[in-house]
Amino acid sequence: MAGGAGGSWGGGVRSDVSGRPAHRWRRVWRAVDQFVFPRACAACGEAMTDQDAGLVCGLCWARVARLPHPQCDRCGHPGRGSGPCRTCTTLPPFVRAVRSYAWVPDPAASAIIGALKYEGWPGVAAAIGARLARLRFPADVIRERAAVVPVPLAADRERHRGFNQSRVLADAVARAWDLPVCEALRRTRATPSQTRLTPMERLANVHGAFAPVPARVETLIGHHVLLVDDVFTTGATLNACAASLFAAGARTISYLTFGRARGLGDP
Repeated sequence: MAGGAGGSWGGGVRSDVSGRPAHRWRRVWRAVDQFVFPRACAACGEAMTDQDAGLVCGLCWARVARLPHPQCDRCGHPGRGSGPCRTCTTLPPFVRAVRSYAWVPDPAASAIIGALKYEGWPGVAAAIGARLARLRFPADVIRERAAVVPVPLAADRERHRGFNQSRVLADAVARAWDLPVCEALRRTRATPSQTRLTPMERLANVHGAFAPVPARVETLIGHHVLLVDDVFTTGATLNACAASLFAAGARTISYLTFGRARGLGDP
C-alpha cells in the first residue's frame, strides 16, 4: 500500500527474502570485513573504526594543528598585529590571497601529507582537498576564480611517485568548487629538494624553473586562477609559478596549500 510501513515511498526498511532487514546483514558483513581485513590509517598506521571515512582516521585529523584566527585577509597568516604583514611582503603584487590549512612541521599534518607524497596514498588527497575547499577566501576571490592550476612536478619525480601530489589535490578542490583543472605550467628543469635550503637558496633554486604550456594557458588569459601546492614555506616555488602565469596573461593568482611553515613568533 502506498505510504504504508512497507511501501516503496513510505520510508519502510527494505528486507531480504527472509523478511529480516537487509541493513542488519550489511552491518554484520562490515563487522566481519573489519575483523578479517582491518583498515589501517594511512597516516598513523593504527586500525580504523567503522566511523572513520577515507584513508586517514578521525583522531589524526583531530590532532592536526590548524592555523588559528585572526588571519591576514591577504596572505592568510595568523597573528597579524599592527604594522606591515611580513608574509605579505614576500608576495608579488599580482597575488591576491593565500590560504593554508595546517601548520608544518606538525606531527599529524606531516604524517598526512607524508602519506600522500611519500607513502603512495594518492587517495588521501580527497580528504585534504575537501578541507582546503572549505577555507574562507575573500569575496572577490570566490566570485572571480576561474580555474585551478597545480604546481608541476619534475618528470622523473612524477614517474617515481606515480602521480603529482599537487595535481590530485587540485582535482579534489576543483570538484568541490565545480571548476576546471588546468595544467598550464611545466617544469623546464629538475630542481633539488627545497627542504634544507635557505630562503635565498630556494629563490635561486626555482628561478626560471617553470614555464607556461601555451595551448593550455591561453584559456587563463585575463582570469583569476587558484594555484595549488602541498606546502607554503617561503613562497619561492609558488611565486615563481605565479610569475610565469602572470607573464602568460593570467590577471590575478591566489594560492591554496595544505601546509604552512611556522616561523619564529607564530602562534
